[in-house]
Amino acid sequence: MSLITYNGYAVPPIMYGTAWKKDKTRKLVELAVNSGFRAIDTANQMIHYNEVGVGEALLDLYKTDIKRSNLFLQTKFTSINGQGNQTPPYDPSADLPTQVRQSITSSLKHLHTDYLDSYVLHGPYSRRGLVMQDWQVWSTMEELFEKQIVRTIGVSNVDAVQLNEFCAGARIKPMFVQNRCYAITRWDKDVRDICNSNKIVYQGFSLLTANPNVMNSQSVHGIAGRLNATPAQVIFRFALDVGMLALTGTTNTNHMKEDLLSPEFKLTAAEIELIENIL
Repeated sequence: MSLITYNGYAVPPIMYGTAWKKDKTRKLVELAVNSGFRAIDTANQMIHYNEVGVGEALLDLYKTDIKRSNLFLQTKFTSINGQGNQTPPYDPSADLPTQVRQSITSSLKHLHTDYLDSYVLHGPYSRRGLVMQDWQVWSTMEELFEKQIVRTIGVSNVDAVQLNEFCAGARIKPMFVQNRCYAITRWDKDVRDICNSNKIVYQGFSLLTANPNVMNSQSVHGIAGRLNATPAQVIFRFALDVGMLALTGTTNTNHMKEDLLSPEFKLTAAEIELIENIL
């Protein structure tokens, strides 16, 4: 089972997220792929990600029967404001198009590949609306897409207003949106509705950690009991049912295998509606 972007690119329905893994990144990415994950998310942002460690894991995996063509690799361009006190993967005094090109050149080297399946703007430069810097970065990402250095492009950490602006003003609109997804906002419904209208694939992260009340709710546990599933499997299956690609960053081998089984479960229409409206 795959989700398909509006330009016809396939991505697995569940992706392994590598944020906050630090020096354990290499081992955990190898474990995730050997458990069955074929989509990996990272970023060229040393404060929260170890992109080099992802690449080291890939080199180890390529010595086995895993091939680059079997994997969906996604990384991000992170602005200087998101780099913390770490050295950015570009010259911070350079113009933004140069920063983007330097960052992706660094990412390609880190990940030992000559193309990326997905390249994502890690977040807009302003909390409200889009500003000139966003359009400069996006225009450069559009060029990377047209040169087939990246096969899809997307944005992360956007609200509905910003996403509408991207869809209205971009020469090539996003293929992906990646957001932290809260049940209290009906699972980011305003943004997901825009994604659905524009055939953009929504990627939800922190589905479990951002919603402990849902995970512990009697309703979700009741559904899990009916299916002989875990609450996490119920949430990931729900995500797929509403057209969402789920990210998981578990470090537990058993949970990795359980998460990958989520698409095999079947929720009823009533259960999907219950979870979508749960608070």
